[in-house]
Amino acid sequence: MKARSTNTELTIERPGTLLATMIELLPNRNRKLLKAVLRDRQVMVDGKSVGQFDYPLVPGQKVEIQWQKQEKKQPAQGLDIVFEDEDIIIIDKPAGLLTIATDKEKRKTAYAALSSYVKQSDPEAKIFVVHRIDRETSGLLMFAKSEEVKQQIQKSWEDTIQQRTYVAVVEGKVVQQEGTIKSWLKESSALRVYSSQNPQHGQLAVTHYKVKDQNESYSLLEVNLDTGRKHQIRVHMQDIGHPVVGDKKYGSGMTYLGRMGLHARVLAFNHPKTGKLCTFSSEIPTAFTRLFSKRKNKG
Repeated sequence: MKARSTNTELTIERPGTLLATMIELLPNRNRKLLKAVLRDRQVMVDGKSVGQFDYPLVPGQKVEIQWQKQEKKQPAQGLDIVFEDEDIIIIDKPAGLLTIATDKEKRKTAYAALSSYVKQSDPEAKIFVVHRIDRETSGLLMFAKSEEVKQQIQKSWEDTIQQRTYVAVVEGKVVQQEGTIKSWLKESSALRVYSSQNPQHGQLAVTHYKVKDQNESYSLLEVNLDTGRKHQIRVHMQDIGHPVVGDKKYGSGMTYLGRMGLHARVLAFNHPKTGKLCTFSSEIPTAFTRLFSKRKNKG
């Protein structure tokens, strides 16, 4: 066990559950306090924030407990900040909010909201866009707190980013329960992305999908990316004849959700400073799951 002023690090030596192990290894800590730090997600297992009391542990795992609860600031536009430290911020972006400004919209963006947020504690503070997700896509999005960190992540993107998982609601019943879509993508002057099987016509894009739920009208897919091209999932879903619900640009005629059926659910990466694997997940939007439960209940 390694103790610091605000953190405690534990190395797990035998199997057990998280709360029981913390109680056993930290006999001088009040049980009520241990439950509180778990509830407030101040406990990290191998870099992943955990709040589950019976979370299973295996030998060799690292558990870090942050005793000092960070003061919560309320960012503009109600952004949900999933994680923040001295180097990065992870948010759960709502659908309908731009990542950064465009010619038509300068102010109502995740970037603008976070810029105002960090300046609450330091007027000189800045944030930097690491990657983007589309306006109508919701989910996990990372920003850097310095140009140095931004450049480091972007230059080592393939080595740093370990997992990017989306969930997508697509039109129709996908027959093939899992598969891989590979093509070369190129953007036109009209800002529309086209897919080709010719390696000379664009950048390679590889998308893996698996059906998680479906009915006669829709399918809920788990989608993992090997590459991160613009509109990659949207174009590849159109390629297999099952466009993302609400995506008029790429062939959808359905608007049942009132938004695009795409959500960035899991983001895993090696921390740019510590090198530790950090994994964050976001709940599947209830609008997505309700679509399938309604259909089942009607049946």
